[in-house]
Amino acid sequence: MAKQVLIVDDHDGVRKGLRMLFELESGFSVVGEAVDGHDAVEKALQLKPDLILLDLSMPGMNGLQAARAIRPMLPSTSLMLFTLHRDEVTDSAALAAGINAVVSKGEGADTLLNQAHVLLGV
Repeated sequence: MAKQVLIVDDHDGVRKGLRMLFELESGFSVVGEAVDGHDAVEKALQLKPDLILLDLSMPGMNGLQAARAIRPMLPSTSLMLFTLHRDEVTDSAALAAGINAVVSKGEGADTLLNQAHVLLGV
C-alpha cells in the first residue's frame, strides 16, 4: 500500500510540482494539500498521512509552528521540512519542533524523494 503524503506550502506552483513529483514516485500517494500551517493542522488530523511535507515560511502559522501542533496529535507521522532557508539554527529548531528531517529546496527533488523513502521505509 502506498504511503500517504500531505503537502503544505503557500505557493500553488510549488504544491502542484511536489504533488506531481510524489505521484510519479512508486510507493507514494498524495492525499491532500494545505496552504498554510493552520490548514496543515486541520488536514493532518482529518487525513492522518504517513508523511507531512512542510514549508518553513508561510503566512499565519509557519512550518515549525505547525509541526509543534501536529507532533503530539500524530506521533507516528513523519514530518519533513522543505525550505529555502536551511541553516544550523533552522535545523535545530526543526528537531526541537519534532520534525524528522530537513531538506533544502536547493538540494532538489532527488534528495527530497530519497529522504522520504528513508523516513518511511519505502
